[in-house]
Amino acid sequence: LACRTIAERGVQLIGTAHGNSLDNIISNPTLSDLVGGVQSVILSDEEAKRRRTQKAILERKAPPTFDIAIEIRERDVFAIYHDVGKAVDAILRGRNPQPEIRVRTSGGKVEVRQKPKEEMPEPTEEELKRAVKEKEENLERIYPFGINRGHLERAIRAMQLPAVVASSLDEADIILTTKPKARAGTKIMLAAQEHNLPVHVIKKNVSSQIVKFLRYYFRVGGREESEEIALREVEEAIQQVKSSKKSVDLNPQNAYLRRLQHQKVEEAGLHSESVGEEPKRRLRIYP
Repeated sequence: LACRTIAERGVQLIGTAHGNSLDNIISNPTLSDLVGGVQSVILSDEEAKRRRTQKAILERKAPPTFDIAIEIRERDVFAIYHDVGKAVDAILRGRNPQPEIRVRTSGGKVEVRQKPKEEMPEPTEEELKRAVKEKEENLERIYPFGINRGHLERAIRAMQLPAVVASSLDEADIILTTKPKARAGTKIMLAAQEHNLPVHVIKKNVSSQIVKFLRYYFRVGGREESEEIALREVEEAIQQVKSSKKSVDLNPQNAYLRRLQHQKVEEAGLHSESVGEEPKRRLRIYP
């Protein structure tokens, strides 16, 4: 505590701590404050999914007291961590940081035997905003009218298309609707003319028709791509079933792709069955 207080006042400190490695300092409750301390954090479902980790994780609690750490691995071998904060974060996330290794030769000279791993610089807030804006500008905004929004969103994610579902006509680039609603003089057709938006029509508000339109519009095709899309869809549906505890129906697939999807569900420890008649036979996943 005294070291941290002094360091916060801008005083440069040099100190020693007993342990074989930086990992030992982190796991020692008394000494861990020297490298920022450790606390348990509960992540949201979305954040845990993004990080691909469990919800309860360990994170660094505060900035480290010492900016640089040196491990004395052998009498003449030293491992230098130039950024203690980043090294601690990496260890807590299960990664092994690569420090700089220096060796003192028999002649008394110090040689660098291993350079530290170069980290990508953290993007600035301005760079992140610009990247998000550029990505959004390149996305096709689809406004669904009389179309199941959830099915459309899931199909876009599964097919990894450069598109988003627009929440209003003012944000849209195109309109997707069904044949009965696209008659001349209907509300949506008049609104499309007013906003100068193209209207794309599918026969029915069913997932197979939505996927067929997306394939055509974004020029997606081929057996390999179909297999990837089907597997991505089932992986996303598995996560949805686990979080919502409710059954989910996938898009219709042929027998071969359904078999691959069944295998994925079984690996995830869930139950699934094929429902419906061909060509609309599909997987239903249960919690």
